[in-house]
Parts: sequence; C-alpha cells; structure tokens
Amino acid sequence: MDHHHFRGKNIPHIKLDPKMKIEDLIEIYAGSGYNGRKLGEAAKVYSKMIQQDATICLTVAGAMTPVGFGGIIKSLIERGFVDWIITTGANVYHEDHFAWGLPIKQGHFEVDDMVLYEKEIVRIRDVYIKYYETLEAEDQIVQKMFKTNLVNESFTSAKLCNIMGKISKEKSKHPERSFIVSAYDYDVPVYIGTLSDSSVALNMAYHRLHNHIYYHDFTKEILEQAAILYNSKKSGILELGGGVPKNTAQQTGPLLDQILRRNDGGQDYIIQITDARPDTGGLSGATLEEGKSWGKVQDAHEDTVTVYADSTIAFPILAWYVLSKHKKRKPKRLYTKIDSYYAKLQRDFFKTTRKLQKQHQR
Repeated sequence: MDHHHFRGKNIPHIKLDPKMKIEDLIEIYAGSGYNGRKLGEAAKVYSKMIQQDATICLTVAGAMTPVGFGGIIKSLIERGFVDWIITTGANVYHEDHFAWGLPIKQGHFEVDDMVLYEKEIVRIRDVYIKYYETLEAEDQIVQKMFKTNLVNESFTSAKLCNIMGKISKEKSKHPERSFIVSAYDYDVPVYIGTLSDSSVALNMAYHRLHNHIYYHDFTKEILEQAAILYNSKKSGILELGGGVPKNTAQQTGPLLDQILRRNDGGQDYIIQITDARPDTGGLSGATLEEGKSWGKVQDAHEDTVTVYADSTIAFPILAWYVLSKHKKRKPKRLYTKIDSYYAKLQRDFFKTTRKLQKQHQR
C-alpha cells in the first residue's frame, strides 16, 4: 500500500455538541489522528465484524473484572456480539465475586501496602478486595464447585467455566452480575488460557491433596479453538491487552496451516488494544502486521487495527458504539457445536493427510 501522497481526508476542526451520540463521537475519533483515529477505525472494524456475521472472539488479559468490566462483556454476549472468549483465570475468579455478593471497593494506589496487609486488604492498583470476606469466601465457593465436578475425567477450561456458570446461575445471590452466567445461558465457550496460573486452579489443588485428579486436556482445547476458526466463514478477534489470551486466539491460524498442513490463512479481522511496546520482542506488543508472517491474520493491511491505549478507557467506547449501532444478533451457541466442529476438523485433517501421502508415493 502506497501512502506517499497528499490525497487523504481533510482533518476537520472538531466541534462538540451536547446532543451528540456515540456514533458522532466515533466519527470525530476516526477523522482525527494518532490513537484517537485508531480507536475510531477499531470501532468501525468491530461494527463490520457484526454486519458480516463474523464469529467474534474476545480475549481479555490481566484483571479487567475487578473494575466491573464483566458487565460490559455480559452485555456484548447477550446482544450476540461476542461468540467465544479466551481470558485469564483471574478474570473468571474475580467476576464470580459479583455474582455471590462479595465486596470489592474503590481504594487508592498511594498507600503503604504493609498497612493494607495488616488490615487484610488485597490491592489491585486502586481496587481493594478483602482477604477473608471476599477471597477466602470465593475460595470456599470454588472448592465446593469442583469437589466432585471434573474429578477423574478429561475436560477443557471451557467445560470448567460452563460448570461455574451453571452453578452460579442456580445458587448465587446475583447471577445477573456475571458474564460467566451469561456465557452459560448463551452457550458462549470461555477458555482460560493458562488455567494453572489462577486462583481457580489453586482451589482445585486443594482437592488434589485429597487425591482428586483433574485431567485438563489442553491439546483438545487448542484444537477446539482452531476448529471454531476452521468452521467459520468469517472470523475475528477483539483483544483487550496481550499476553496468553491474545496468542491463544491468534495461534489458531498457525495450528491449522503450519501443523495441520492447511492453507486457511488465519483471522479475517483483529482489533488489538494494548499499551505494550512492539520493539521488545514480547507477544503483548507484537504488531498485527508481524502476525501475518505467521499466518495469524488474512491481510496485514486491511481489517487489522492496533490502538495504543488503556483497555479500561477504549473498551467501553467500542462496546457502547456497537451496542448503540446494531440490533441483537442471533447467538451462535458455539458451546453446543464444538464437538461437531472438532469432528469435522479431524475428518478433514485425515482426508488431507491421506491425499498428501498419495502424492508423495507418486
């Protein structure tokens, strides 16, 4: 693509109107420059995913739910604008606090953490969580959930989260305050990219000391994720931050093409919201253009947008825009289809393998 010309759109002299809507704000962003422009472009790509009925994956790094953002995810699930999720265990664990009515408070970051420790207050930046009233209480809840569930059987983290959603729906005080419950209701698979690196797993470890064995089938899990891409006519990702959730979603392309010898080409759309630098070699800051060299995305120039911003600022704007602009989509209910998707990928893999073997024999 050649941008070495002076034929771009005129930069408007921005005028704000008290009666403006979110659509107007997005147009202001898109018509400006820097990351404001990228945010406007990202909103339009998200809208395009919805218009073209793409299968949309939301990846959520870090701990977004302690600041209440699970409510935004819940709204997107219920409108059909998120079809599957890859997140950290922290986001699943802390989201459950809201469903069970466990306290989380606004705190402060200019504090003496020695004092907070003595007062049994746990801090995530400027968010406070009580050690016993919240964390210990949540630990007891999770331990009860998996005292018998999943013991001595093979499972994926999507099945684990589905069980959590079912139990929280049936037994918690406020099931309406959980995106995990909504994921259960709408059959949205929720995968935990690194299950062992989470308080969910720590509580399962308690039962392991009692010789309860859990067989987390992580290889089937990554094949299920690739099968979602494989069985989707159009597929996209909205990435909040980077880390393991980002790479887990993006590696679906290389798994299909590099490992399974296909030529599908990766995702059709990717939006990345990150504050990580691209020059350090870390995956969190890796550009989407670089991802094209791995086959993670179809096109390095179209329908890929990186916004260098704090997700707690950018995500509500993107969500507000599509919620205002689009009517509810019919849910894809991928959780109920995942076994058939997996089976189709497996059948086609062996067909391709046999075909390649015959070609080599010639």
